[in-house]
Amino acid sequence: MIEVIELSKHYGDKKAVDGISFKAESGEILGFLGPNGAGKSTTMNILTGYISCTDGKALIDGIDILEDPIKAKEKIGYLPELPPLYMDMTVKEYLCFIYDLKKCKLPRNTHLADICRLVKIENVYHRIIKNLSKGYKQRVGLAQALVGNPPVLILDEPTVGLDPNQIIEIRALIKKLGKNHTVILSSHILSEVQAVCDRIVVINKGKIVADDTASGLSQALTADHRLLVRIDGPKDEVVKLIKSIPGVENVIVNTETEKGVWEYRIEAEEGADIRRELFRRLAQRNWYLLSSRSSELSLEDIFIKLTMGEELSKADKEKLKGSGGDR
Repeated sequence: MIEVIELSKHYGDKKAVDGISFKAESGEILGFLGPNGAGKSTTMNILTGYISCTDGKALIDGIDILEDPIKAKEKIGYLPELPPLYMDMTVKEYLCFIYDLKKCKLPRNTHLADICRLVKIENVYHRIIKNLSKGYKQRVGLAQALVGNPPVLILDEPTVGLDPNQIIEIRALIKKLGKNHTVILSSHILSEVQAVCDRIVVINKGKIVADDTASGLSQALTADHRLLVRIDGPKDEVVKLIKSIPGVENVIVNTETEKGVWEYRIEAEEGADIRRELFRRLAQRNWYLLSSRSSELSLEDIFIKLTMGEELSKADKEKLKGSGGDR
């Protein structure tokens, strides 16, 4: 649905975006991450037709955004970080204005009512926008992006200014929209990206440095593959059981955390996921798995490693290529 091909944007000698390529398929929620100045906003502005590129292409449902911008923009709903609101209009007047601006063909009243119900702004439909809270203004901005039911949604910081309950609701809404739309989500809230997105693209210094799921990136960049577990069961027999699981290289008994409960450090082969088999075998013997945690990197750790100037090893770069960095 969205395809970026060798896209570049130069400002004099500065390369804001340097030959990047990625795809977002129909029904996919793609997280687009990068530090300030990485080229993230420039890329999103090119995708929405706000600025032109120097080289390469940006295709929306096969339509080049530069060659046929009107047709391409018909397929895009865009929510910038600062929603483009007219403060002296009521919510109804504003959404009707957007409806006319987009030359929407759907039944006006029914369509706008459905959108307001979806983003939960029915109770402020007749209020002047400047009198709304920041959270409601953000919801109105999301509503305008949905007018016309575009197949592509580009959302830049969609939960800015929302309270915790509203954030949860908007995240759930984005997940719901992702079933029928292609969504590109840019956010500085890494937990939000991890909770909502199917895939993550990380851009740094104008280049894509990673493209994969959060778990795929973590596995690619984690130096070891260890699992710390606490099991209620006979120590020696538990060790014997764990060692019999395919992919396990070593088991180290740490400490007895409570009576009859021991902590074990399990070292597995690279790429081996032993969790399900471990659970199955313990359950067969009625031994209790009380806790389990891996040493894999969090999304925050991954982001810092990729963007804070830490030089990746050659092995890490090869892993990232294999995990989807060349899509």
